[in-house]
Amino acid sequence: MAPTLVEPFSDSSALTDFVINQGNGVKGLSEMGLKALPKQYIQPLEERMCMTNILAQESIPIIDMSNWEDPQMAKSICDAASKWGFFQIVNHAVPIEVLENVKDATYRFFGLPAEVKNKYSKEHSSSNNVRFGTSFTPQVEKALEWKDYLSLFYVSKEEASALWPPVFREQVLDYMKKSEVVIRQLLHVLLKALNVNEIDETKESLLMGSVRSNLNYYPICPNPELTVGVGRHSDVSTLTILLQDEIGGLFVRENEGDNWVHIPPIKGSLVINVGDALQILSNGKYRSVEHRVVANGSKNRISVPIFVNPRPSDMIGPLPELVASGKKSIYKQILYSDYVKYFFRKAHDGKKTVEFAEL
Repeated sequence: MAPTLVEPFSDSSALTDFVINQGNGVKGLSEMGLKALPKQYIQPLEERMCMTNILAQESIPIIDMSNWEDPQMAKSICDAASKWGFFQIVNHAVPIEVLENVKDATYRFFGLPAEVKNKYSKEHSSSNNVRFGTSFTPQVEKALEWKDYLSLFYVSKEEASALWPPVFREQVLDYMKKSEVVIRQLLHVLLKALNVNEIDETKESLLMGSVRSNLNYYPICPNPELTVGVGRHSDVSTLTILLQDEIGGLFVRENEGDNWVHIPPIKGSLVINVGDALQILSNGKYRSVEHRVVANGSKNRISVPIFVNPRPSDMIGPLPELVASGKKSIYKQILYSDYVKYFFRKAHDGKKTVEFAEL
């Protein structure tokens, strides 16, 4: 039962119980029709999106992938990965109906009763590879983020068939499978520009040895200007492939300044971004970049990223080809699982995780 007091969540333990322990998430808060944002979600001023810092005229590159042999397309991808760390791709190999099916399936999952979703929470899930949650790392965050999610670490089709909720299982598996062609194409182009002409089995494992997908849900928020959907961070992946719906709200930091650029939804497109692992492997040639999601006061929003990563047991550091001629390594060799644990141990804090790997 949802609390019915005028200010039901002035007590943090009541909010934790409703949102986390009962599995209602922020979707449950949103559906209560709260007139004011619970204080636990009010972000400090410096973490809120300041509208004067949005560069309305700027945009990240949009790259047409219809002609895979075009050298200009390859150059555009590498330039975007170096300068922006983000780009959108259109006319790629993932059919639009696959993308639409995933969006529908995501809404189906978040439409399930709280007690069903809660079976996949940290406390109740039969596997760490399937995890329903809210915010980012609530136990260490000073202010919570306005987002619910389901995280899926892919091991095998057999495990997915056994553990993933049936309301989206086939659609997400299809999305992951169809995206693999695009991921390989992108990595081939990006590595070739680093004079790595062949991706052998060892390198392939290092670049894309593990895959995780999230189903993200950002419900309508009272006082969206006071909170965030996702705070400032860079991804720990090699590459992230993001499907976003038509609502918008994803912003990327422009270079090293304090200005932000909106990534407008384009039907049928995928947003690609460089993760920390590729920044480290490329010895800084490609850049992972801070990004954030704003909350929305009038519409529910979903997104479905695929994170392509090294395996947890891999040591990551600059590729040998990049330091063979005596060029200095910027990063040390680090166990990837240690890097990921460090990221998830703290609240979102921009790009501070990368400092963990610097020499």
